[in-house]
Amino acid sequence: MRGRTKALVGSGVAFVAAGAAATLFSERVSARRHLRLVEDVPFGSVHGESRWVTARDGVRLHVEVDEADDAGANVPTVVMVHGWTCDLDTWHYQRLALRGRARLVLVDLRSHGASGRAKASRSTLDDLADDLARVIDEVAPTGPLVLVGHSMGGMTIMQLAADDPVLVKERVKGVVLVGTSAGDLLRTSPVLRQLRPLLRATTPAVDWARRFNSYSVTRRWAVGPEADEKYADMADQMIGRARTHVMLDFYPAFGELDLYDALPALGTAETVVVCGTDDLLTPPRHARRLAEEIPGARLELVDGAGHMIMFEEHERVTEAIETVVDHVIEEGRA
Repeated sequence: MRGRTKALVGSGVAFVAAGAAATLFSERVSARRHLRLVEDVPFGSVHGESRWVTARDGVRLHVEVDEADDAGANVPTVVMVHGWTCDLDTWHYQRLALRGRARLVLVDLRSHGASGRAKASRSTLDDLADDLARVIDEVAPTGPLVLVGHSMGGMTIMQLAADDPVLVKERVKGVVLVGTSAGDLLRTSPVLRQLRPLLRATTPAVDWARRFNSYSVTRRWAVGPEADEKYADMADQMIGRARTHVMLDFYPAFGELDLYDALPALGTAETVVVCGTDDLLTPPRHARRLAEEIPGARLELVDGAGHMIMFEEHERVTEAIETVVDHVIEEGRA
């Protein structure tokens, strides 16, 4: 009898273990299948409902919104802010992965993408942060927020924290900063140092340089050395759409960058800082300092990735955002 009982128990344990293994295998297969589907979606083809927000100086800002499948009170609005010379296609993979799970708001910064052109004198981080505040006020006026920013988009979020710490404290429950910096950038960024003499030239000279060999420059500066060619192609296509004046008008903002005093304000939110170890535009030292000075922030360094980490290591960036979104949802239920 005792032997039979042991056999039954053993069979039960084996059944449970087999079931757990089958479930894990099924989840892995599902994840791989989803990854293949995401990879197959043509770059630039992912769009949602377009809206327009008017900035303080009259510039029309292009915004796209993807509503959540479940519009419950705990579901946050994820506001995604791209970087310099990019547009909302920056978030191609993350948008596909997060659609339906949260409400997504994607912004084309002033002078970028489909948004209207701003004067050079109104191409500052203060202007960008004010634009972001207006987008939030008009498109996401209530509920918890998760702010996601890449490069200059991350700087925009930090500037918003400096300008409106009350908004950050009361509504921003999560922050993901990707390949960005709070200051001392021109001295430490190889890319920005090499761009300086070019951007001091006339607009026609910069236009010619961009047409001459943009891909090799993008391949060298935007992605890691081992990145798949298609990710360099995606970055080159997107950056190539940016008008030359965007490069010239916003470059001075990096020389004036000093947002370290704003970082404690982000400590009230669940914050993750993500950076590639081969990021030449905003080197890892900047990510490390952000994580050190934002209370409770978590640092994720991705080996071998470059500045356009949202493409070449899109699963890691998506996972970082999903972790923050899940935390905000669970916190809202508590």
